[in-house]
Amino acid sequence: MNGWTDEKIIELIRSRLKPDRFEHSLNVAVSARELAQRFGGDEDKAYTAGLLHDVMKNASHIQQLEVMQKAGIIPTKTELANTKLWHAMAGAAYIKTEMGIDDEEIILAVRYHTTGRAGMTLLEKIVYLADFISAERNYPGVEEMRKLCEKSMDDAIIYALDFCIPNLVKSRRVVHPDSIDLYNEKIINQGGQSI
Repeated sequence: MNGWTDEKIIELIRSRLKPDRFEHSLNVAVSARELAQRFGGDEDKAYTAGLLHDVMKNASHIQQLEVMQKAGIIPTKTELANTKLWHAMAGAAYIKTEMGIDDEEIILAVRYHTTGRAGMTLLEKIVYLADFISAERNYPGVEEMRKLCEKSMDDAIIYALDFCIPNLVKSRRVVHPDSIDLYNEKIINQGGQSI
């Protein structure tokens, strides 16, 4: 990873993130490692991706857009309408262009940790779920989410989307098509039908 050890990454994110976001990133890394161990993933990559998932979270929107532009990422109309999605896209770009990390699995895990997407890799699922169950999380339903993550990643992903999509709709915010595609994929795979 071009000389990037987890220790160096921890120092980098400590310098880039607010204390609570730094603590969250450490917790996500631990949860990601545990999920990787449980579901047969690469524990080291999971930990590293967990550390890096929010590397751009506390950057300004201007900085996030600049990093995306430098990497040739052109946000869609939906992405432009929801600035909370930018840190994941910018994070993936930052890891690749600024840090020189070329591990595509880690880059994609950071890129899709907020929206998810159909056809997620095991590492993408791990980081996506670790972000929901990290130790400091205390939203309504987090304990159920943690229990689901002990048994089935797919059930946990559906639960996460059942939680997130209605909240976005109720608050009149855009829902990223990747999240809808992921939800539909999981329901179809479980034998669900349309009305």
